[in-house]
Amino acid sequence: MQYKVGEFLSIRSQLLKGILEGCILAVVERQTVYGYELSLKLQDYGLSVSEGSIYPILLRLQKEKLIRGEMKKSSTGPNRKYYYLTDEGAEALDDFKVNWEGLKAPVDRLLHKEG
Repeated sequence: MQYKVGEFLSIRSQLLKGILEGCILAVVERQTVYGYELSLKLQDYGLSVSEGSIYPILLRLQKEKLIRGEMKKSSTGPNRKYYYLTDEGAEALDDFKVNWEGLKAPVDRLLHKEG
């Protein structure tokens, strides 16, 4: 099976969309962040995600009460909305970790021809 570069990027994008919420929760668990800072943190881990993809997810996570946002003054520009993990968000992150491990292990075995 051969893929053109654009097709491969599309597949990667679809896979990332499926796990992005869990990755965002994991970053917010480690530290409070604002949207642009969150995109930089994800990039630090090798996940290139546009801010345009992140903000709708942040809004949805807030509506689901998995994170909360709080406006704070910035010393270098306009106020910023910082995001914090809620207790419900911590539970959702734990669920994500369990589900991720449940998928990751068998896929790794298949791809690496183990077993």
